[in-house]
Amino acid sequence: MANKTIIKILIQNGLKVTPQRTAILETVLTLDYHPTAENIIETLRITQPHLSMGTVYKTLETLSSKGIITKIYTESDIVRYDNSSSNHHHLYSSENGRIDDYYDDNLFELIKNYFENKSIPGFFVKDVKLQIIGQFTDNNQPNI
Repeated sequence: MANKTIIKILIQNGLKVTPQRTAILETVLTLDYHPTAENIIETLRITQPHLSMGTVYKTLETLSSKGIITKIYTESDIVRYDNSSSNHHHLYSSENGRIDDYYDDNLFELIKNYFENKSIPGFFVKDVKLQIIGQFTDNNQPNI
């Protein structure tokens, strides 16, 4: 049986609760990195061997369109998924594909103030998420 939190998230977002959706969302929420669809499928294969790739991709798109998870695009056009709804940016190493969350309240305040005082003609800014591209200098393994 699916976690009550998972079921609540689906219902609150107007989604039908299905075993496939609950398994996919639970997998995304429990992975402690920014997985690709392939990472998610690989993890799901252990408990859901008959779950189709199409169902996983379609469900990830639905969860993303509802704002339950967020898509992160990399330089190599690989889509990764973020399960955190908190305000944060991303540090991305194009060298090894590692993505880490970056929390900085001052940066958020700076961006917020900037767009409160400057508009972009013909465009309404809803949110800004930065992807800071660089190279990690620590020896930790990639988060992929």
